[in-house]
Formats: sequence, structure tokens, C-alpha cells
Amino acid sequence: MYQSIVIGGGPSGLMAAISASQHGKSVLLLEKKKGLGRKLKISGGGRCNVTNRLPYAEIIKNIPGNGKFLYSPFSIFDNQSIIEFFETRGVPLKEEDHGRMFPVSNQSQDVLDALIKTLHDHNVTIKEQHVVTSVEKQNEGHFIVKLQDGTTYQGKSIIIATGGTSVPQTGSTGDGYRFATVLGHHITPLFPTEVPIKSNAPFIKKQQLKGLSLSNVGLSVLRKNGKKRITHQMDMIFTHFGISGPAALRCSQFVYYEQKAQQQTHIKMQIDAFPDIKESTLKQQIEQKLKSQPDKHIKNALKGLIEERYLSFIIDEANIAPQTTYHHLSQQKLTELTHLFKAFTFEVHGTLPIEKAFVTGGGVDIKEIVPSTMESKITPSLFLCGEVLDIHGYTGGYNITSALVTGYVAGYFAGFVE
Repeated sequence: MYQSIVIGGGPSGLMAAISASQHGKSVLLLEKKKGLGRKLKISGGGRCNVTNRLPYAEIIKNIPGNGKFLYSPFSIFDNQSIIEFFETRGVPLKEEDHGRMFPVSNQSQDVLDALIKTLHDHNVTIKEQHVVTSVEKQNEGHFIVKLQDGTTYQGKSIIIATGGTSVPQTGSTGDGYRFATVLGHHITPLFPTEVPIKSNAPFIKKQQLKGLSLSNVGLSVLRKNGKKRITHQMDMIFTHFGISGPAALRCSQFVYYEQKAQQQTHIKMQIDAFPDIKESTLKQQIEQKLKSQPDKHIKNALKGLIEERYLSFIIDEANIAPQTTYHHLSQQKLTELTHLFKAFTFEVHGTLPIEKAFVTGGGVDIKEIVPSTMESKITPSLFLCGEVLDIHGYTGGYNITSALVTGYVAGYFAGFVE
């Protein structure tokens, strides 16, 4: 009988197995695929954004899906602990923009190697290509884990670290939700987050802006009353099916929330191409540019204001003829043009599916988990961690921080189950 059986060899499961085995306890790690840490290897574009150095409050702000739950686990193991964990194991880290921490080598393999070496140092039994089909709790209090080939293993504690359903090629196919449900847990609705957004707007269908990137724009998801639900000021790109890029990925979960709130598929989004300038100031700047070259066509007079394709597009949206000059531009049209630069509004109708997302929204209801230990409130000696839980953040090292922190805490307390 093992002290702890960890199901899932992703970041959370690896850290849980390390933590559970640190006092010499027997730990079995079961991974359904060949190779551990598959999602870890592709994270951060293969460089592995291993955590984020921002203060707790900032990290929580960047985990809009139940981030506050992490305050308690952070008191045991936090982002600083993650940094120390890797640096003391020969993986020096460096800080990049917005507090993101990467290995100095830019190789995710170094991060994975440090985790795997620690598992071996702790004598964790690792079994890859072992597919778990069921988890049962016996009357005596221990668990029986059954595999596809009929093999069974017994453990005093079980840690479910199976991930969500995003990036299924890494093995995240939602098995953990099934195990958790059988053991009495509720799963909140699953949805894709950090995923491109789809639109049937005429300009998207005609592919007028396909491939065009806009930098540092304010992209907003609008409520039914036209007020902004959320705005992210980052880069974005127009695609053949809608919009993508960092700003769109961050807005994607709010598209889902608004669809639910408005009870309709189509909702509105808005682009502010000049988020750092007031509309009145922008109008003055545009007018000055046009005044200084009153005989030039508007498009030529405003050259350099923003990407040329977007400039032509917005002039067209304002119904201003291409050959119009400043002499023939009414104040009303000037106001309209400025407003479109600040608040171009279009309809979207959802996101790409969860398989295309990098992060799963929803999961095991956190109300059923003790935050200071990651133990189930429903089934004693069952622990859950990582993306199987209803916790999700933006990209930038936030999800992996959540995975490693909850994994460590789950493993630590699973190691002491009698």
C-alpha cells in the first residue's frame, strides 16, 4: 500500500508527488501518456513561464477564476517558494516583463528535468502509459485505483491532478472530473479561456483586416447596456474567423460570461485604438494634422496615425469618401471618425472550442475543498490540485503558479494521512 497515489503527471501532479514523498513516504505517480510534464514543455512557447514575481494581490487579480482561493495555500508555498525550488536545483531563473519568470536557459526541459530528478531522489514510483479507469474508497478508509489493464493499486491518500480538458493532446481529457464526481464532488460548467474569439461581423467575413495586428489597443467586452464588462490594453490581431492575440485571449472568458448573463449568443466588443488619449484630445490632434495639409486626401493627410489598413477601414466605416479633403469634411464627420477610432464596436458570437484553449474554465467546485490543505470536504484523504479545480488565470505564469502551489500543498498534507 502506498502512502499517496498521484493521478496525472503534469506540473501539479509532479509537484504533489515531490511534496508527498519528501519525508520518505511511498508515493506512486500514474501518467496516462508517455512522457511527464507534456503541457509544461510547451508552456511559454517552449520556454516555460514557471511563475510570476508580482505581489500576491497582483497575482490574484490575474487569476479572475477564483484566484482568492489561493491566499490560503500561498501561506504554505508561494511564488517565491517556486523560485527557490528551481534555483536550488540548478535552474536559475530570470525576470521578464510583468513579473514573468523564465529559466535563464529559455528551455522548458530544464524545468521538467529538475522536477523529474527530484522525483527520482525521493524514490517516487513513476508509471507512464498507465491509464486509470476508476478510483474507489474502501470502507477501511483507503483507496483502490484501477487501471485499464485490470491492475489495481492501494493508497492511504489519493491526489487527483489530471488537468482540465484544454490541449487534449497532452493527455488532459477531463478524466479527473469523472473520478471527482464518483467521489461525491460537483463540477462547475466547463468553458474555454485564453482562446481566440469568433465573429461573423461583415468585415471579418470579407476578411478586410485578416492578418492585421494592432498594438496596445483597449479591447473591451460590453454588457447588454453598452457599458464595459472588462477592458484589456494589449496587442491584438484580426484573423479569418475573428480576433486573436493577447488582448483577445484575455477577453475570451468574459465573452462566455456575457453570453450567459445576456442569455444570447451574440454580444458586442469594442476597440479603442488610442487608449491613452482622451477622445477630445484625439479629435484636436486629427484636426491639426488635416489642417496642416488641407488639400490632401484624408487618408494621406493622416498617414502614420495608425496602421494604414486600419486607417482606411475606419475612414470607410465613417462613410467618408476616399477623395475627401479637409476642406470638405464636416465637423460631424470629424467627430464620427474620432469616435470610431476610440470605440469601434462589432459583434462576436463565442470562442474557439475548449480543445483549442490553453486553459480550462470551470472544474471541481472549490467550495468543496479545504483551501489550507487541498483536501476534499466530502471524501477525507482525497486531495485535488491544479487545473482540475475551478481556478483559472490569464497567461503570464499565473496558471502554472496555481498548479505548483496547489500541488505542493495537496502533496504535503496527503503525506501525513494515517
